[in-house]
Amino acid sequence: MQSQLFTNIGQLATNDVALSSGAIGLLRDAAFVVETGKVVWVGSATDAPAADSATDLGGAAVIPGFVDSHAHPIFAGDRADEFAARMAGESYSAGGIRSTVAATRAATDAELEANLVRLKRELLASGVTTFEAKSGYGLTVADEARSLEIAARHTSEVTFLGAHVVAPEYADRASEYVALVAGEMLAAATPSAKWIDVFCDRGAFDVSQAREILTAGRAAGLQPRIHANQLSNIGAIQLAVELDCASADHCTHLSDADVDALADSNTVATLLPGAEFSTRSPYPDARRLLEAGVTVAIATDCNPGSSYTTSMAFCLAVAVRDMGMTPAEALWAATAGGAKALRRNDVGHLGVGAKADFAVLSAPSFVHLAYRPGVQLIQSTYQSGVLA
Repeated sequence: MQSQLFTNIGQLATNDVALSSGAIGLLRDAAFVVETGKVVWVGSATDAPAADSATDLGGAAVIPGFVDSHAHPIFAGDRADEFAARMAGESYSAGGIRSTVAATRAATDAELEANLVRLKRELLASGVTTFEAKSGYGLTVADEARSLEIAARHTSEVTFLGAHVVAPEYADRASEYVALVAGEMLAAATPSAKWIDVFCDRGAFDVSQAREILTAGRAAGLQPRIHANQLSNIGAIQLAVELDCASADHCTHLSDADVDALADSNTVATLLPGAEFSTRSPYPDARRLLEAGVTVAIATDCNPGSSYTTSMAFCLAVAVRDMGMTPAEALWAATAGGAKALRRNDVGHLGVGAKADFAVLSAPSFVHLAYRPGVQLIQSTYQSGVLA
């Protein structure tokens, strides 16, 4: 069993409060040892045990790998014209999804996978070591199934989102489409998916429809999560808590009762700054959620329509600048928070027993991720202790 020491780390964010005070467990002049892809020791570089090999990180800051718990990387086509129209003053609605559906249906499996691989490389380059991948741009039994099969070749965090919007051919028959999603489409999705998701909002699916789909998914062995309260408040947060969804994502329009419900639940509020940035919509109030005791995550929402970014550092910077988060809170949300949104305890931190997933920064401190927005500060990304 080979061991590897990573040493000369100027600042190490562990997200392990047992190692250091503060939410992100900061250590100075630190080191850690990896065996079989996991952290087996972490502490001061001067106290580091002997190892079979050593890597000197040159005094850089090191953070846990980002955990992107909300992404839509299985698609074809481009919606740059839609973005330009929004920037010229048109409002955002969920309807633009249908243009990506047409392109995705027309794409070959090879084309869809090539695009996913391209985005996966971008995610890795931006320090993301774990990412979720949703379907939702096929909206037929065959297209959803193939999208999920492709996704499962690249991540274990695969989400069935047949209930993204009502498929265009069912435009006047929403109840029939809900039955399809909860029946034949779900059966085809189950072999490849771990999660089931619904866009429960104005212009998509109402609470009753979302409950029917998520309940069917749970019965089939999938775990629920939900798009909630991005465009309006139709009761999706209350449904998320009722069904013990791992995550309620967007959370822009919240009542006091919603905030209280989240604080008293196991449901993570996943915030998606890229969506508000790209649609000129109001940002969610992260400060309000944090002060109420809600567990908060940050994710990219990578998709071709409303948040075409793979940069978690960018999302972190926006969360600090425009959503009331401190740099430490935002880093935790983009790492440990994302892990909680996926109900994982092996990623998002660098305590003993964690996967050795981490990013080395071209900076002396993690604060530079927000302090220097738009600058590529990810020097290298490691998965299970191996350079990605």
